[in-house]
Amino acid sequence: MKRILYIMLCTALLTGCSEEFTDLAPISNRNEADFYNAPEDFEVAINASYAGLQSTGIYGRGYWTMFEMRSDNTDQGPDATGLARQYTEINSFTEDALNEQITAAWSESYRVIANCNVILDRIPPIELDAELKNRITGEALFIRSLVYYHMAIGFGNIPLQLTPFVSGDELVQVDETTILQQLVTDLTEAEANLPVSYSGNEVGKATKGAAATLLAKVLLTLGNNSEAETVLRRIIGNYGYELLPNYADLWGVANENNAESIFEVQYISGGIGQGSVFTNDFSPSTDLQTGAGFGRNRPTISMQEAYEDGDLRYEVSMGATYINAEGEVVEARHVRKYQSDLAIENDSDINFVVFRYADVLLMLAEALGESSESYDLINEVRNRAGLPDIDASTPGTFQDKLLQERRVELAFENHRWPDLKRFGAVNKVLEAEDFITDTREYFFIPQREIDINPNFVQN
Repeated sequence: MKRILYIMLCTALLTGCSEEFTDLAPISNRNEADFYNAPEDFEVAINASYAGLQSTGIYGRGYWTMFEMRSDNTDQGPDATGLARQYTEINSFTEDALNEQITAAWSESYRVIANCNVILDRIPPIELDAELKNRITGEALFIRSLVYYHMAIGFGNIPLQLTPFVSGDELVQVDETTILQQLVTDLTEAEANLPVSYSGNEVGKATKGAAATLLAKVLLTLGNNSEAETVLRRIIGNYGYELLPNYADLWGVANENNAESIFEVQYISGGIGQGSVFTNDFSPSTDLQTGAGFGRNRPTISMQEAYEDGDLRYEVSMGATYINAEGEVVEARHVRKYQSDLAIENDSDINFVVFRYADVLLMLAEALGESSESYDLINEVRNRAGLPDIDASTPGTFQDKLLQERRVELAFENHRWPDLKRFGAVNKVLEAEDFITDTREYFFIPQREIDINPNFVQN
């Protein structure tokens, strides 16, 4: 998939979008009446939706800013000037509705939603092979749901647009719960339509397991733990995932789309505009990669201290020092999961891992609540990290212990902020961060959208 999915013609459906949210229908360089007719047209269209996930406002930068930097896991680093100031404000809950990073997350997320809406609107009457039609429908539903999940968790009350936008339509906000309930419907259909796996160049596309994993996460967020348990047991029993024996083998270009991976946003280097920026963004120095190191998404001291002695995940996930070109040891906390060997600055081949099997095991423990089985699930993840078992006698509440295990296992993978919200732990956890004087659970809707849609209200 890395080699064929993001070919340059993917941009045909994306580059024509205006910057206004109200332009919810993508404008193709081709005549739309002639375009959505053949199988290859829908393949191009769904590939454009996958490509949209790469964008700066989504997995390129927006989502890790909203879900990692917003939490206690990471901060902007020592630089708080220029562009970095926008990240610092997000980290400290002092950003306003004009913050460009949050605006980009909003607009680019709805751009992907718009593209999926057109596919879902155009494909039903077209005569296509049934298997292909079902698969593309499932892919579009999954991608749209993935974006809507982030938007609902991040912004709360947002417009729920499920059809191509028509000029003159009024956009109506709905609450977070309404969005999530719609995702249950959409992801159930997506899971039914998608294959268990792919082969060859299609590896990396959305599968039943990807749809089911997001479905379980949505159900847990809604408090439907019993339903989530059913879905999670289906993933474990039917879809063929497994924990890799070595945590280090999850990371790096050579290990992408492995047996533990459920869904990754695919990036490809080569100077064609499809490479990722994580290596440069997260590295603190040019000694660690080609080009600049910006030191963004820097692990906090509390993140560093969260790892137990002997935890094999620590050195793989983050570093507290590095050796510079002069051979000196330099103190600088930084994320290691996304380091790669770059030929061109900001053009890494490294993917972003969205869902993996360890998350499924920990979510099942959450769905079950405290029990011997839930501790067995947690310990399966801990033992892989070289740590001993925990049980009901281990100090702390079950929720605190599970939240801790999720933090260190899934660090820097965009799960921490949703976890804190789902566990009701935002204030409890973040009050310990001395740079935060106040917290809130939602980002401001960008001022531009308020100006365009005067019926919108901030959360």
